[in-house]
Amino acid sequence: MQAPPTTLRETLSHLGPGIILASSIVGSGELIAATTVGAEAGFVLLWLIVIGCAIKVAAQIEIGRHTLAWGRTPLVAFDRVPGPRIGGLGWIVWGWAIMTALVVVQQGGILAGVAQTLAAGVPVTAAGREWNRVHDAAAATRIQAATARRSGDAAQATALDARFAALEAESKTLARPTDDTFWAVVVGVVTSILLSIGRYGVIERVSIVLVGTFTLVTLLALAMLQFDPAWAISSRELMGGIVPSIPPAIGGRSPLMTALATFGIIGVGASELMFYPYWCLEKGYGRAVGPRDDSPAWAARARGWLRVMQFDAWASMVVYTVVTVAFYLLGAATLGRLGLRPGGGEMVRSLGAMYAPVFGAWAEELFLVGAFAVLYSTLFAAADGNARIVTDGLTLAGWIPAGDDARRTWTRRIATAWPLVALALALLIREPVGMVLASGAMQAVMLAALGVAVLWFRYRAMEPRLTPSKPWDLLLWVSAAGFIMVGLWTLWQKLLGIMATP
Repeated sequence: MQAPPTTLRETLSHLGPGIILASSIVGSGELIAATTVGAEAGFVLLWLIVIGCAIKVAAQIEIGRHTLAWGRTPLVAFDRVPGPRIGGLGWIVWGWAIMTALVVVQQGGILAGVAQTLAAGVPVTAAGREWNRVHDAAAATRIQAATARRSGDAAQATALDARFAALEAESKTLARPTDDTFWAVVVGVVTSILLSIGRYGVIERVSIVLVGTFTLVTLLALAMLQFDPAWAISSRELMGGIVPSIPPAIGGRSPLMTALATFGIIGVGASELMFYPYWCLEKGYGRAVGPRDDSPAWAARARGWLRVMQFDAWASMVVYTVVTVAFYLLGAATLGRLGLRPGGGEMVRSLGAMYAPVFGAWAEELFLVGAFAVLYSTLFAAADGNARIVTDGLTLAGWIPAGDDARRTWTRRIATAWPLVALALALLIREPVGMVLASGAMQAVMLAALGVAVLWFRYRAMEPRLTPSKPWDLLLWVSAAGFIMVGLWTLWQKLLGIMATP
């Protein structure tokens, strides 16, 4: 047990879970999903991206409050929420299990993205080098043509369009190289080995530095874009994105569906909301509060450490909202105007086009390093984090014994298997954007369950001495209502899609 900090300086020294969350938040949700929404919808859905980040912090704190107050792991807490039970487990735990299965699919998409970045930067076959030469030239020519067109140079744009068409024709004559398959296997196996022996601390620290640098570069690219009349974001476009509206369907598909899938994984995703309290426990907030009792000293410690956790969560929310909005705007300003939608084997090359208007010839190398750091660090964080919560779930189900030794053993085993399962899915499905968005759709549906859970935590399982204020209750209701609406709407749209399939 430990007395809570009383000054701002002391509070800052105890921040951790949310800052770790913010430092690892730049992953598939931001680099792939948010930019894909920008590419499809332009600036129109900026309002939904902002809400998708900001609305989650109240639920995040409420879940953390329950954990600190009662000393329960999140899955044990969610299992207590009233509702249907199957095989002795609650409905939210079963929803989590389905979501986690799709999170592994998402990790397969991320692993495929890592392999694409390596294949583009370090080809291992002659076919791969030739493929990169033609496709890199085509991508650069397309951006040059778009820039000339936006600058009003029609003659140059026409000439560049003709060159682009010739390169496109040439690319169709090339056989697809196997470089990305080679790198997927290498990355999957090496990651599994590193996780099995625990030799990944240095890689994680380097990745965090690279991710932070890449994020700053993205913010810089967005700022520098404003100084180029051909690519600058106008105030009209920005205001149009802030005012809620629905974009028209493109080719029979509404960008809103991509955005709703993105809603589940941008900022703090549904899986991260469930995992955040584990980080709080790891940081030592639970030990500092101590076992719950009826003494005034316990209540004072709990309120003090709850304030620290709230500060931690709000600070991380500001960081990841700014980062997510930056990726979305950059995607809308570049990919949306170019008519590029990232997907398939060309996902990484399409995403790299975001940086070309600002960094020119340096864009590809810069993006490949940044994309590798972002995606690989996310793969590591997911393997480590999900291994902990999966172990908790298996313990709750009675499939593995309880106890610290068993927990450590199974956490290591699951972390080791995680990248190998992701590898199998990456090689089987080979559609990284679709894999990421499939997980996002399920996480959006899962938000509805979390919305119900946080209201139950607040009104049926609240430690009376930690009861929040009326304004906080209002914010929590807004968060929960938003979760439930988005979750049910996403589920309804998915069911309609299934019924419409012949």
